[in-house]
Amino acid sequence: MDKVQLRGVDNCSTRLRGVLDSFDAAAVRRWCAHGLDALRRHQREIDDLNVYPVPDGDTGTNLVLTFDAALKALSGQDGDRPLTLAARGALLGARGNSGVIVAQMLRALADTLPAEAGGRAFAGALGHAADAAYRAVAAPVEGTVLSVARAAADAAERAGSDDLATVVRHAADGAARALERTPEQLPALARAGVVDAGGRGLCVLLDALAEIVTGEAPERTPHAGAQKQPQQAQRPAREHGIGEAFAYEVQYLLEAPDEAVAPLKEKLARLGDSLAVVGTGDGTWNVHVHVDAIGPAIEAGVEAGRPYRIDVTRFEDQLEQRERATVVLCAGDGLARIFAAEGAHVVTTPSPAEILGAIRASGAGQIVVLPNDKDAAAVAATAAAEARAAGKQVAVVPTRSPVQALAALAVRDPQRRFEDDVIEMAEASGACRYAEVTVAARAALTVAGPCQPGDVIALIDGEVALIGADTASVCRDLIDRLLGAGGELVTLLTGEGATEALVEELGAHVAGRWPFVEVNVYEGGQPHYPLLVGVE
Repeated sequence: MDKVQLRGVDNCSTRLRGVLDSFDAAAVRRWCAHGLDALRRHQREIDDLNVYPVPDGDTGTNLVLTFDAALKALSGQDGDRPLTLAARGALLGARGNSGVIVAQMLRALADTLPAEAGGRAFAGALGHAADAAYRAVAAPVEGTVLSVARAAADAAERAGSDDLATVVRHAADGAARALERTPEQLPALARAGVVDAGGRGLCVLLDALAEIVTGEAPERTPHAGAQKQPQQAQRPAREHGIGEAFAYEVQYLLEAPDEAVAPLKEKLARLGDSLAVVGTGDGTWNVHVHVDAIGPAIEAGVEAGRPYRIDVTRFEDQLEQRERATVVLCAGDGLARIFAAEGAHVVTTPSPAEILGAIRASGAGQIVVLPNDKDAAAVAATAAAEARAAGKQVAVVPTRSPVQALAALAVRDPQRRFEDDVIEMAEASGACRYAEVTVAARAALTVAGPCQPGDVIALIDGEVALIGADTASVCRDLIDRLLGAGGELVTLLTGEGATEALVEELGAHVAGRWPFVEVNVYEGGQPHYPLLVGVE
């Protein structure tokens, strides 16, 4: 099976499509959708890597919000320049320093790429994007997303090919190698034992692009990750300057003429650091800076033009919000690795004592429990009640399948109120229809008819829906039935008894019959169920 890196863990992924010859409008739309999904799955990992310049633990969240704004800008738009629309959406919705930089890179790609780009055109555009990233920040620092962007562009150029797949693969590999070098370039990363969070986010996006273009996910070696609990992270001393890091992040959109931007940058640079100012090209600018004095930072915007959508974040508040954890119940080594890579605390024995132990071990004050089985929900509720009696704030989201847990984890947002986050996770899991394929152990009369020992059966939402003699045909029919009711994303978790041939066959089936549906396949390793299916 083809390998895909999911948040630091090797898992299996199916081929999504065939090799693309050019980067065109359709490829842009698929990249935005697949890139956003990849960022969501890696969101917690990237947040946990975030130690520079302030360990506010929001880089993954900011990149998700930025790319989500890019994808939303494409909704309902059928123009032949979707990258321009996506770039504008990303620039207007960019959050945080890394979000602003990635948005600026998208704009540079949009300004440089032709409607259909081959390998050499894409390599050249990636070089312009790296240049734009460096220009976006007032004081570029190596060992950050900037270094990763430059390495990706250089690797693409060195490929010396007009084959798009070759160039994109070289770019993604070059970025991955540069990411591993970031601790050597930035002391704050070396002290924490992590790679750069923004650079990791860019690697996730480039790997998603490589998967779209080549039809298979790049194989990655697990990288240096955050080993400490996020809530234990301490604010580091500033790398440049004297004293503690600045207390506030100020960000706003600004309507101003081009000539007003240089004086604005000078004023903001005197007030703080992590300054980034990028424009859409039509007089709208996204301004980001870390400061101690909020008022002067906003007043500088007023002097330059009209600031709006002003957002101020106190870093200490963000660190407090990070005291949140997720406990997931699952069976199977692959599933355990997937959920652990998502930052969850994994429990493989569904007992109140084990779940309560995981809740306590998390060290968090707010915990969400995902039981992944209707029978385990009562056990989880018992453990949650015990934890609440001890002063913990615990909620059980009644997921009935690991695919529903993945859907819930994808929408987590530590910046939301805990209660609101629980609601969002519950809604996401509830919107994910789930199914299972297994083999009958005994004769039985089901709602789908009688089955005999050895028959392959498929269950949808816990009820037997299909019975057959061949695993592949039952799996195909099951996916067709689920997608017949609608869906844009199919998640397949392979377990015991699933073969590489089965995965390839199902991927080809979906690509042929449901060409606009995204497919993610991961090696779950769960016993008794060769395949778990989720449709969103």
